[in-house]
Amino acid sequence: MEDVNPPDSEIRAILARPTTVAVMGCSDNPARDSLMIARLLREKGFRVIPVNPQLRPDALMSTLGERCYPDLASIPDAVEIVDVFRRSEFVAEIAEQAIAKGARVLWCQLGVIDLEAARHARAAGLTVVMDRCPAIEYRRLF
Repeated sequence: MEDVNPPDSEIRAILARPTTVAVMGCSDNPARDSLMIARLLREKGFRVIPVNPQLRPDALMSTLGERCYPDLASIPDAVEIVDVFRRSEFVAEIAEQAIAKGARVLWCQLGVIDLEAARHARAAGLTVVMDRCPAIEYRRLF
């Protein structure tokens, strides 16, 4: 796989500056990685907005303190980072949503890879992190 990821210094800068992150495919199941990472990001100072069309809007209020949205376009506030916990086949669509939303970072979790979507998102000005986990990157870089 070609290396689509930015240098460590840029990944460190993304994680060091808490901002608003939309977690695409966030689950309400405490055993799922998406909720564990959402909680970690929240503990690190990020505002975490869950995105999952299968969940009720109030599904993650008690856990994350935020309403759950069915898609990025439904979120009324700005989103800087889009963290993808969906299968690779959905990345192109999510990249389009991230571009339309004005996000600055498209972060795809371990095993989530779409090189064409990454190239498209980068061409639109987004920083792309692919096949990486924020928890692992925190331990590695801090």
